[in-house]
Amino acid sequence: MKKPFVILFLYCFVSLMFVSCYSFTGASISPEVKTITVQFFPNRAPNVQPTLSNVFTEALKDRFVTQTNLELVNRNGDLNFEGEITGYQVSPQAYQGNETAALNRLTITVRVNFVNRLEPDKSFDSSFSRYTDFESSKSLATVETTLIEEIVNQLTEDVFNKAVVNW
Repeated sequence: MKKPFVILFLYCFVSLMFVSCYSFTGASISPEVKTITVQFFPNRAPNVQPTLSNVFTEALKDRFVTQTNLELVNRNGDLNFEGEITGYQVSPQAYQGNETAALNRLTITVRVNFVNRLEPDKSFDSSFSRYTDFESSKSLATVETTLIEEIVNQLTEDVFNKAVVNW
């Protein structure tokens, strides 16, 4: 009668230890890390898209809040993110025979300064860039919101992975 209880206890203990260090997102965050701060990312790109700063900043916050157990604080988080949007560019791609582009490419670049106060060796200052192509028959205005959402999702995943996924 005691053996099944001991096995169940050990299973629960090991499971709890695993979950406290790892999430199902692949994040490997020290149990001592409790808080995160994400500063506003101003748009300093030559071509400024008015909503991009807010969209990126909020998406980065959401990524960490939904995929970790960290508490979002306004200042002095154990993990701190700040930076700026440095690029927002549309460029032609896939030229056709009549020298017009079949596709256009929207590229967004962000510089991220990440400080891990508890493990300074994991801190970094890096640029991340992602793009999405769209048909040249569509105007940027008609697809911009969707493209930004897609690219920002990729960028925040890249930042998340570099900051807390140690594969």
